[in-house]
Amino acid sequence: MPEVVCSFPQVLNNLAPCLAQGGLDVNTANFISILLGVVLVAALPLATLLFLLVVERKVAARVQDRIGPNRVGPYGFFQSIPDALKMMTKEDITPAGADKFIYNLAPIIAFASVVLLWAVIPFTPLHVGANLSIGALYVIAVASIGTVKIMVAGWSSNNKYALLGAFRTIAQLLSYEVPLVLSLLIPVMIGGTISMQGLVDAQHGMWFFFMAPVAAVMFFVANLAETGRAPFDLLEAESEIIAGYNIEYSGFKWGMFMAGEFMHAFTAAVLFAVIFLGGWLGPGVDQVPILGFVYLGLKTSVVYIFGLVLRATVPRVRIDQLMAFNWKFLVPLAIINILVTALLLQVVSWLGIAPQGEAANDLIANIPQTIVLLLGNLGVMGVVSTLVRNMGRRQRLEDEAPETGAEIEELAHAAAH
Repeated sequence: MPEVVCSFPQVLNNLAPCLAQGGLDVNTANFISILLGVVLVAALPLATLLFLLVVERKVAARVQDRIGPNRVGPYGFFQSIPDALKMMTKEDITPAGADKFIYNLAPIIAFASVVLLWAVIPFTPLHVGANLSIGALYVIAVASIGTVKIMVAGWSSNNKYALLGAFRTIAQLLSYEVPLVLSLLIPVMIGGTISMQGLVDAQHGMWFFFMAPVAAVMFFVANLAETGRAPFDLLEAESEIIAGYNIEYSGFKWGMFMAGEFMHAFTAAVLFAVIFLGGWLGPGVDQVPILGFVYLGLKTSVVYIFGLVLRATVPRVRIDQLMAFNWKFLVPLAIINILVTALLLQVVSWLGIAPQGEAANDLIANIPQTIVLLLGNLGVMGVVSTLVRNMGRRQRLEDEAPETGAEIEELAHAAAH
């Protein structure tokens, strides 16, 4: 094994070689390095969760002109600790008619399905749990496990309301997976790879957000529905169908569902930052790879806080509006966007303005391709906005017409008498 520098900053990047250089067997060094990586990848979302709970409540309080947590710890930032302890010590109730094994397995699936997503997230050029060549496909496959846990939880509870809530939630999740996958195809087409690390590397010259803003917005909206965040929070619409699929859960098991939801929302923001905002890319990362954590954290925070503000601002939509918005608007738009992007990429290739080789990492070399793709996206947005405006105007006229007719009939009736 070649000699490597094992001072403090470098040992974080070359742990296995440094351990082997210190006298450990190569296989043992690799095992320790992989084990520590797995522990860190699994522990990071857990450690982040306690902080996210307070951040969500603080942001919602500021948006809605409230105070929020302000008693436990400085500025109330330790409030999550007693909340977690209370949830862990509350009585755990299992319904008498429940399928106990599956009933107890559902919260574990809910939590694990989110943690598994972190295995392929690239934090820096050197730090990624598993640099799979099919990372994007892995994300879609693992994210779909969440649908299983909802069906399992609703059915195993032996409660008709839990089952109905599960049916409604699954209809939402399965529907919005379609535009989610179709919007993810756009950066895959532009970058020419389905590796998560490869997608980040492909954005050295230009972030995909500027090349495909329509796909980025659709990915963000679809993720809001997948995570059950407002205005698509029908998963917890207790005013309509009690508390949904998890009504029979209490204590720590219910807490695992809640933790999975919060972690999923944050993970969706991380994925958006990786796929559309360049992930760990930023000044000085090539010299100091650990800076990638900082850049990824900053980009993720912007996306996440925007989602929190949206959650605390907009009202919940009805189930019919939710499904109509997906199948009548998002899915057709996603298909059209794929066709337009594929055509524009072919035009870029014909014109010879697609950056090649070392030029792919140069900002100036990426500008012509970005302009072509951006103009195509603006054209799609212009056509869509025109269609939506005309549709809204037509609907408004249809809604006003019966009222006008009724008023005329009422006036005629009054005049006759």
